[in-house]
Amino acid sequence: MKKINLAITGCMGRMGQQLIKSHNSDKNFKLIALTENRLINKKISCFCVGSATETKAKSTGFQNIFCADGNVNNLKELILQNYNSSNGKLLYVSGEIISNDLDQQLISEGYNVKRIVNYSAKPVEKFNEVFIEKLKLKMPEIVYVYSQNSAISFLNLIKNYQLVDHWMDTNLMCIGEKTSSVLNEIKWKKIFLFNPGEEEFLLYKI
Repeated sequence: MKKINLAITGCMGRMGQQLIKSHNSDKNFKLIALTENRLINKKISCFCVGSATETKAKSTGFQNIFCADGNVNNLKELILQNYNSSNGKLLYVSGEIISNDLDQQLISEGYNVKRIVNYSAKPVEKFNEVFIEKLKLKMPEIVYVYSQNSAISFLNLIKNYQLVDHWMDTNLMCIGEKTSSVLNEIKWKKIFLFNPGEEEFLLYKI
């Protein structure tokens, strides 16, 4: 039997190479009973976008882990600096909707990348009317939005429930300009941009 050489923290694949992935994929963790198999090489590189994924990778037994602290641009740089394209294929495990086409960016850099989609996320489209009425009576002081797709879903909810004019006393915290640009049409008290891990420091700016 050929040796299976892969890194797994939430999905399964046979590439003989590396894995880039997101902790959200742990929803499909049942797929990876193979991680307990002695054929798995747990010394290969595993590039994780965030600390939650890094923790899961460590608990599964992988040793050569690189963490990008939640920033996909940092993840790309980690790969460019620590993995030579001549070493073989990269396995990129992600959700159905991604804000950055990391696989295509790496391919343009000369890497051989195989992307596997192993989970999808459906936005909440309906809320209890009682909740909406209570929300109108006491709007939050702060709202954190962590992705462009979340911003799109949030904007749709705001419009669907006629909440457009209710956010003037709310501070909007967004993880980057792409995310905030989606919600710019709403009047907020202030808009703050942050990087992963900086959320707590923003509280002192309010």
